[in-house]
Amino acid sequence: MDNKEYAGFWIRLGAVLIDMVIIFFVLLIPLSFIYGEEYWLGDKFIYGFWDIMLSYVAPFIATIWFWLRFLGTPGKMATKLEIVDAATGNKMSTGQAIGRYFAYIVATLPFCLGFIWIGIDKRKQGWHDKLAGTVVLRNTGKESVKFEEKL
Repeated sequence: MDNKEYAGFWIRLGAVLIDMVIIFFVLLIPLSFIYGEEYWLGDKFIYGFWDIMLSYVAPFIATIWFWLRFLGTPGKMATKLEIVDAATGNKMSTGQAIGRYFAYIVATLPFCLGFIWIGIDKRKQGWHDKLAGTVVLRNTGKESVKFEEKL
């Protein structure tokens, strides 16, 4: 763990923004084609089967799968972040992943204070991390610069 440090608020926010762009293209554009303009302008809470599948079920399954398989979502992978067990530094368990997913609700309720907490906490844990017993680490391993030799 020599080249690892706790990941702070801003790098994690960057990872979330990358994930949001991916979600927009993979999930929200198809919903627009399926339900049309009504999906964005209507006042229904749920529009049907595909709305439930693409808005709730698919993100849940994909997020848990990415966390368990790659230690993070595509945004976290792009920013060289890993979500690990806070006690051991090993891969989180399935229970921790599911708990962490639903703990996001707790972190967002009081004005997103649970996410802002990342910037305050010494281990850079948001409330969802604390509840699930996870930490997010940043790989700081520097790649050496190499040049081609000219003869």
